[in-house]
Amino acid sequence: MTLKARVNVPDHVSKCLELAILLEISAYPKPGNVHRTSDFQGTVYEHFLASAVALTPHFAGAADQGVKVFQRCVALSKVGVGGIIKEAVADINAWQHGGNTLLGSVILLIPMATATGLTLAKNSSLSVGSLRKNLKRVVEATTAQDAVNLYEAISLAQPGGLGKSPQLDVTDLKSRKEIMDRQVSLFDVFRISAPWDSISKEWVTNYHVTFDIGYPFFLQQLREIKDINKATVHTYLKILSEVPDTLIQRKAGTAKSKWVSNRAEQILEFGGLNTSKGTRRLQELDHKLHDADHKLNPGATADLTSAVLAVAILEGYRP
Repeated sequence: MTLKARVNVPDHVSKCLELAILLEISAYPKPGNVHRTSDFQGTVYEHFLASAVALTPHFAGAADQGVKVFQRCVALSKVGVGGIIKEAVADINAWQHGGNTLLGSVILLIPMATATGLTLAKNSSLSVGSLRKNLKRVVEATTAQDAVNLYEAISLAQPGGLGKSPQLDVTDLKSRKEIMDRQVSLFDVFRISAPWDSISKEWVTNYHVTFDIGYPFFLQQLREIKDINKATVHTYLKILSEVPDTLIQRKAGTAKSKWVSNRAEQILEFGGLNTSKGTRRLQELDHKLHDADHKLNPGATADLTSAVLAVAILEGYRP
């Protein structure tokens, strides 16, 4: 993707990432999650739309920090990724009343915005390789203050399925003091939580699922079927089939998360939305996963799908 001269990089990045979230939340039928034809009790499609709008200035701010890093006005360790995430979550809460909507996406996309700002400040074009390289630099430069701010963001968002951690538990207020006393960076906190949380694992594996599984599959789907909704839903299923959703795992157990992944794999084998059989099985799974307690919603998979769409849009895709 090559930008025209004198483009406003922060504005460009914020539009790309907002569009990624809007396309992800609108994709249907996306089994087990809110989409344009299915809501949860208390959390509906419009809550996600409002949340996406609330995020735009924070994406722009994160991208601007990346530009300033390139200009040597700000050190990478002073970008304040954790603080931007916290402010973004507070704005999401102010713009809608549906509770936690996009915490995982925010955690994935704020560093991506900074990395893109850094990349585009240096080059007139963005390659996926350069974006990924700078993304690694951004997350590895995070600090203990970023970690504390992230903990406070989680407290604001009140996500379900947190569980308890034997180290630096996010629900224990003493953890924040320990993080500062020991100077544990946000990246190192995510090293601890990576075994049971896909979003944390993306940070510490240089966004493996996003770049190595989801992105190439999404591009393949676009080439073959030329339908953004189908390509998004199929990418969601692809990720879910290969990476059992850790939100389901924490809420309902490993066996249930693997069962959902197996069903996603079967739907793809049946052709997904390209066939009547695949479509029927997809609709059936969507119905089964919409349990009253939301224990079977693949929320982490939705966040990972947003990151895939973000990479594609930043690289130049337009619907």
